Amino acid sequence: MGKRAHHPHRGSLGFSPRKRAASPVPKIKRWVVEDRVRMQGFAGYKAGMTHVVLIDDYPHSLTHGEEITKPVTVVEVPPLKVFGVRLYERNTFGLRTLSEAWAKELEKDLARRLPLPKKLEKSVEELESYLDKVEQVRLLVHTQPRVTGIGKKKPEVMEYLVSGNVSEAFEYAKEKLGKELRIGDVFEEGEFVDVMAVTKGKGFQSPVRRWGVKILHHKTRKGRRTAGTLGPWHPSAMMWSVPQSGQMGYHHRTEYNKRILKIGENGEEVTPKGGFLGYGIVRGDYIILEGSIPGPRKRLVRFRPAIRPPEHLPEGKPQLTYISLESKQGV
Repeated sequence: MGKRAHHPHRGSLGFSPRKRAASPVPKIKRWVVEDRVRMQGFAGYKAGMTHVVLIDDYPHSLTHGEEITKPVTVVEVPPLKVFGVRLYERNTFGLRTLSEAWAKELEKDLARRLPLPKKLEKSVEELESYLDKVEQVRLLVHTQPRVTGIGKKKPEVMEYLVSGNVSEAFEYAKEKLGKELRIGDVFEEGEFVDVMAVTKGKGFQSPVRRWGVKILHHKTRKGRRTAGTLGPWHPSAMMWSVPQSGQMGYHHRTEYNKRILKIGENGEEVTPKGGFLGYGIVRGDYIILEGSIPGPRKRLVRFRPAIRPPEHLPEGKPQLTYISLESKQGV
């Protein structure tokens, strides 16, 4: 007898229902508990992939100390502008917004996303009276896509938790209000992060492509590219697990433990000849992440410190000996 074929479904039932994401800006639903005072994440735009050669510094690797090649993703990370501080308290129903204060000077591009107040309702100094009730301090930030080459002006607005105790977190937030935060102010080279993004959209697809079901016999009466049966007569209800056509892609996904191999300020160091396909030239700050991440080029991706880091962590910063800048144009 031959070897039995192994053909599982394409995709986990754990992700059902496979709906379109509500927004192209991914959500962060959990934060890392740590004593270090910093903003718990950052955001950038996916540029593309290349490969690097580096010294393998994983302690239990068979190639430890040798040069190895790794596929990497380049993400352009222009500075985030902090335009507000928001305080949360905890009541019977969970976290509730207690109060917030905005910066005195706001970017004009922010008006493309939301209406700007004509005058400030509260100053950040007035928030100190609420600190005895505060459970969390968060920063309101927006991106600056104008400084990139993606051809966009409208910024994305999001909020990030400030870790540490409440008083230290508030002092950090008060200091950063109205200023720019760069990727080096939040993360370090060699650190592991979790990446949130919305995947590539594939539109409305049949069960064959969406779930990998077998194409039926050519004499099948009601179509070949469909499920063989939708369920029994009794009970007369279709189970949720039956493979059906529907939306494929454009789903919110989180990938864990992506290592930051390099943080840089000059995008020419990583831009291949002719630029990244579909993206162009990386102009400013960037990071190089080990492996692939969800989403197409130009899509916003968000990072947070690794919530479940690997057990055996490499020591020190990665040592890159070569970054491929060869053309991706296929010539």
